[in-house]
Amino acid sequence: MSSDETSHAEIFLVCGLGSLGQYCVAALKEFGVVVNAIETMQPQHWDIPGLFNRLHNLVLGDCRQPQILEQAGIADCRAVLLVTSDEGINTAAAFAARSLNPNVRIVMRSAQENLNELLRQQLGNFVAYEATQLPAPSFALAALDSETQGFFTLGNQLLQVSTMQMTSTHPWCNRSLYELNRDHYRVLYHSRASNQSSEELSAWEPEAHLLAGDNITFIEMTGLKAEPPRSHRNLKHAWRSLADALTWHNLHRIFRRAWQDSRQTQRAVIISGFLLISLFLSGALLYKLQYPNLSLQDTLNVAIVLMIGGFDNLFGQLTLGFPIPGWLYLFSLSMTIAGTIFVGILYATLTEWVLSTRFQFLRQRSPMPTANHIVLIGLGRVGQQIAALLRDLQQPLVGVSSNPLPIDTLPQLPLIIGKTKDALTQANVATAKSVVVVTDSEVANLEMGLMARAMNPTCNLVLRTTDPLFAENVSRLLPDAKVFGAYALAAEAFVGAAFGENILHVFRINKRTTLITEYQIELGDTLNGLLLAEVAYGYSVVPILHHKQGYEAVHVLPSEDARLQVGDRLIVLATIEGLQRIEQGKMNVKQWQVEIEKVLSTQTISVAARAISHIAGYDIMTASSFLKRPPHTIPALLHKQQALRLVRELENRQVIAHLIHRQGNS
Repeated sequence: MSSDETSHAEIFLVCGLGSLGQYCVAALKEFGVVVNAIETMQPQHWDIPGLFNRLHNLVLGDCRQPQILEQAGIADCRAVLLVTSDEGINTAAAFAARSLNPNVRIVMRSAQENLNELLRQQLGNFVAYEATQLPAPSFALAALDSETQGFFTLGNQLLQVSTMQMTSTHPWCNRSLYELNRDHYRVLYHSRASNQSSEELSAWEPEAHLLAGDNITFIEMTGLKAEPPRSHRNLKHAWRSLADALTWHNLHRIFRRAWQDSRQTQRAVIISGFLLISLFLSGALLYKLQYPNLSLQDTLNVAIVLMIGGFDNLFGQLTLGFPIPGWLYLFSLSMTIAGTIFVGILYATLTEWVLSTRFQFLRQRSPMPTANHIVLIGLGRVGQQIAALLRDLQQPLVGVSSNPLPIDTLPQLPLIIGKTKDALTQANVATAKSVVVVTDSEVANLEMGLMARAMNPTCNLVLRTTDPLFAENVSRLLPDAKVFGAYALAAEAFVGAAFGENILHVFRINKRTTLITEYQIELGDTLNGLLLAEVAYGYSVVPILHHKQGYEAVHVLPSEDARLQVGDRLIVLATIEGLQRIEQGKMNVKQWQVEIEKVLSTQTISVAARAISHIAGYDIMTASSFLKRPPHTIPALLHKQQALRLVRELENRQVIAHLIHRQGNS
């Protein structure tokens, strides 16, 4: 690229050319921008062939040094991506970059959440991600091996992306796609059984009918369920259930099961307790029979004193103050000895319990599933995120870790410590539906994956890698396994953030990386003033949340008729290509108009005018004028989905209209 071209193009700086940095460079070049890079030494290995030639300027040195940043053109950069593997270097470089360019966008690789928030407040125009954690939803979804391709939460709403093959008995079969694209659903992709799905989001034909064998990908909104409030009826029912349970048969069954499940020390405590109670009652009875003048309270007191080691309090004097038979004297001594032994057993049991629970009173882990479950091997940061996501989806799950976890980490997850074949056997890998291996070692992941495949040849195997060449070789070795390159998935989120957007989630839909991206509409923004229909069909994205400035209500899966204004908040589901179009303002061309043929009833003109106003963007007076002297062609060029919707809405209001195809410009 010539110097003149460089001066007119936006410059992005990537610090660190490891696997993540190289993927970031490749993704940035898809936007047609100038990319400079800093690395401590000339890379000896390029994950992406030919990438070196796509760099405009590679500076060798320490990215923390101001002079190195200046050589790399930091003063003219729109954004700097700090993606070395050392968080300390990234942090120091962030301060240096901000001092040299107060306006540069800083995207940093860091897993320190508290530090990231402090840096965001201190530096401004700053965002940080951990590259190994971003792909966690992709691994979780791959483990399901089902229709679900994505899920995430916006506010108090859970949204789920699913792909489904249509059957002749499904309620949606033979329905038009536009009928589904409303209320709690949005259609993303559609394909016939013999064809591949469209490459772009929202590029499906609204009038097409779903046929048996078709594939449809859609997003749906499902509300999070709250716990039902307790009522007096529930409490009465609980008391009745408790009373029914306290029968002799049920109690006998409970005690028998508890005895079978108890350990040896617990059984010793139970036996000792029964013996102690028997001695206590026998002692109180014998003293009452031997000394009738003693009250019941006094005899019970004597028995308690003897049981807790108070023999010397009663018989410690040289001369007893009352006569006592020898057999009762020996029985009293046996009560004290038995009480002392029981206290010792009780102390030992309590000590064992305290040590086994590590001074924590936590709920027991869930029982180990035996079949049709997911085995998750590796419970580092990525593994813990995957486990949390799968637990939210109520999937039967077993965790396998080489090291013990803190006891407050995933407390309900069935856990096996170890990475040997025995650990896999204990996890019932042979009957599992999926095995997910996400340790930090690629070689260990391959080893565990091969062992799992040998034990269960039909399981859904998911492996984590970082080296693309290693991933390619593993894919050849295990062609049925799902091998994910963590850095390849994460790079697109870093690049999206470099353009000033907030990337909320990353996952794969139909083998395409999909980003949940948040926009704050600003003056001069390519989204400002557009209808959401224009955003969806013009940029091939799917608006999934709209929050209008000054209003409390937040609309999830909002209406296409809403218009964006400065200060609005918009969240879209998009591919990296869709974000690129938004960034560059390159909308798909509008080529359709609507011609009004006939108005069947003058009483519907007002509601028909509102439909034109909402969909085509005219004011009410102008929209009404189109209906007064038909036939009349509405001047506005529309996207095909918009135009078809307007025709349907007009027909519902007794206005006959049809489409006209134009070769227009947006």
